Parts: sequence; C-alpha cells; structure tokens
Amino acid sequence: MRVAVIQMSPGADKARNIAQARALIEAVTSREAVDLIVLPEIWTCLGGTRAQKFAAAETLPRRGMAGGEAYEFLREVAVRNGIHIHGGSIGELAGDKLFNTSLVFSSKGEELARYRKIHLFDIVTPDGQGYRESAIYGAGEQVVTCEINGLKVGLAICYDLRFPELFLQLRRQGAELILLPAAFTLQTGKDHWEVLLRARGIETQCWVAAAACTGMHREPDGEPRYTYGHSLIVDPWGHVVAKASDGTGWASAIIDHGVTERVRANMPVLEHRKLV
Repeated sequence: MRVAVIQMSPGADKARNIAQARALIEAVTSREAVDLIVLPEIWTCLGGTRAQKFAAAETLPRRGMAGGEAYEFLREVAVRNGIHIHGGSIGELAGDKLFNTSLVFSSKGEELARYRKIHLFDIVTPDGQGYRESAIYGAGEQVVTCEINGLKVGLAICYDLRFPELFLQLRRQGAELILLPAAFTLQTGKDHWEVLLRARGIETQCWVAAAACTGMHREPDGEPRYTYGHSLIVDPWGHVVAKASDGTGWASAIIDHGVTERVRANMPVLEHRKLV
C-alpha cells in the first residue's frame, strides 16, 4: 500500500485552505498511484481568532449522513480518486466546545473512523511563546484504530507524539501503521520532530506516517507563528524512508508488510515487555 503525506501551509481562511488541499491532492494523484493520502493537523483553520476557529469548525454528522464543507470535500476526493483519505484533523463543533478531530474515509466515501485528539498542547516553547490548546478544544478519550486495505491503522495527532503509552496501546490493538497529522511548532520541531517519530516507530515496530503543516500563520493579535513541516514516513526499524522538502508538497512510500513481520519476528519486544 502506497501512502502519501501532504504538507500544507494553511491559515485562517477555510475556503483557501480547502483549495490548497485540493490542488495538492490532485498533484499527488496525477503523478503517483497512491492508496492512502494523509493531510496535516487542523488544516482547515490554523491561527486566526476564536470566532474564526468556531466558524470554520463543523458539526460531524451521523455516519452515512451529509456533513459540512470540509467533511464533504474529503469524502468527495476519496470517491473521485478511488483512494482512502485521512483528513488530517479539523475543528469539530460539539455544543459550546471544539474538538481537534481526525476523519478517515474509504475509497467509496464511507467514514471509517473519527478520532479526537487526547493530549492538548498547553506549553511554552523555548523562545517564550505560549500555547494553550485547552482554551479552545476539549480532549478526546478514546484510542482509535481502523482497517485500510486489510491493514490495521492507528490514529494520533501532533502532541500525542510525546506520549508513548498511546502508541503502545495502538500497537496492542493490532496497528501496523500509525498516522499522525501535525502542526508542530518550528521551535520544538527542529529539535524533537524526527527524533520522536523515529522513536515511536522503533518502540511499536510500526510504520509511522506524519503529515505536517509548514510556514507562517498569524495569531489574533497579528503575531506570526511558524510550523516546522518536514512531513515524513518512518519504517518499523526507525528509518526515515520518505520526507517532504521545505514548502508545500508531499512525500510517499510503500508500506511493506514483509518489513513489519521481519522486524517483529527478529525482535519480539511486545512479548518481552514486563511493565504495562
């Protein structure tokens, strides 16, 4: 199965972000025969005011029913291209709060999974910039997997990357591939992004496909914020097998079940684990 991770540079304009996602998906599918495309985190509205975030968010429908603009865009491109789409994550409107939520669609437009980000980004980066995701978003509670072309796939989002216990649960639930859309900050990304992704791949002996935002967006006060990009795919031995360059674009790789089997057979760490 060939997976492509899309690297976007979104802002607070939802319509413009959807147009950018469409153009990148069309570019990938016109050049490569891919089975699964993964978009980055919160690509429909990155930055902007609280009001803009709520305006861009969507109430998710019951499965099989029609949804909002981004929901239907994802479903439409999956069907039109005959591929599976992991919609990165979008703002999910649930009453008076938002959730940072991933959606997965089959090539027939069926919703296969939705995952709400569990770990919220409430930190201060080394340059003194503060982030408080919990001021806007609620935290998810469920560990989520789904099946794509016979492969068990685990779901995580951005800051979840720092919590290996979640990835271990995904492995225990049978995951062979873990998808992680992100909008990693430039400050944390340059030091931790690739290291953590490789570590999660090594620990779980899973493939990890991470689609990231890149470039600059603005906060409500006009302050510029920068995301790191460097979307990549890691194999179960921890090798980076594909990486996007600077700017918008994509990277792709074939998920080889044989590699997974060989790594796990030669070093059965799950069976050796003594502590929960």
